[in-house]
Amino acid sequence: MRIVVVGASGNVGTSVLHALAGDRAVDEIVGVARRRPSLTMPKTTWVEADVVDSDLVPIFRGADCVIHLAWLIQPSRDLETLQKVNVEGSARVFHAAGTAGVPALVYASSVGAYSPGPKDRRVDESWPTDGIASSYYSRQKAATERLLDRFELEQPEVRVVRLRPGLIFKREAASEIRRLFVGPLLPNPLVRRALIPMVPRAERLVFQAVHSLDVGQAYRLAAVGDARGAFNVAAEPVLDGDALAAALDARQLRVRPDVLRGLADLSWRMRLQPTAPSWLDLGLGVPTMDSTRARVELGWEPRFGADEALVELLDGLRDGADFATPPLERRAGGPMRVKELLTGVGARP
Repeated sequence: MRIVVVGASGNVGTSVLHALAGDRAVDEIVGVARRRPSLTMPKTTWVEADVVDSDLVPIFRGADCVIHLAWLIQPSRDLETLQKVNVEGSARVFHAAGTAGVPALVYASSVGAYSPGPKDRRVDESWPTDGIASSYYSRQKAATERLLDRFELEQPEVRVVRLRPGLIFKREAASEIRRLFVGPLLPNPLVRRALIPMVPRAERLVFQAVHSLDVGQAYRLAAVGDARGAFNVAAEPVLDGDALAAALDARQLRVRPDVLRGLADLSWRMRLQPTAPSWLDLGLGVPTMDSTRARVELGWEPRFGADEALVELLDGLRDGADFATPPLERRAGGPMRVKELLTGVGARP
């Protein structure tokens, strides 16, 4: 099999390459990235291309499957750029896959595509995907799902899979995740479990996570198998106040969601950190997912718990862990994180 991975150099992409390289059914992998990595990975040929303006059809032609992972989180203050890359870029990927005659398309959706839902029970893949209205990320994920709905109607011969994972963590992604969500002002040595005495306990502050390597295996199974449709992808346990306190050996501090949002909004407006307050709206709003279908139909089984993935990430943040691709490299933010500060917290360094 020849598999093309669009957005192959990031947190999820590198894990997908790792998973595909270990599959005997996969002969050739084409890793598509906006900036070509110098890293050599088994079975992988790198191609430099941008979903916004590159001709993707020649890259896709002859592929047995295209896995579309490319998605921008920053610049959080430039919604026009995010729309152009995330939604319009996805439309170009889908169109190119159809034009190139690719028989299978696997798309990286998200729990963020879901409409508001329950936290006290699990929902399956039939839950509406109209997003959380106040979250630009959620609106764009929902809009891209509508594009994929249309693609499926127009290209019924293409096997389409959409994975909807929770938060995705691994140690090697720590520098990128810090840059995208925490910003340059937090000293790495302070990210120690021993220095986190309390975790917030707020109504509906419940989320799900999964290790990046386990997500990579889910994409591999979706690409090489014959599954169709949507799959929730999340590990146990669900991360609520109790689970966070247990994982970090910390006490819980009750706090109102509106207080948390106010603090997030103020720090974002003051450019102290890059995460817009709408991310908290997303976390409070999305439902808790049931991943039974992925386990039964894909044969997917996570090797890491959600709490293990979180602790691994925190340890990676403390150590400044990174990986040798442009998005994951520690130096991407510049020496002493100067580039992040000069371009503006919440911009695209």
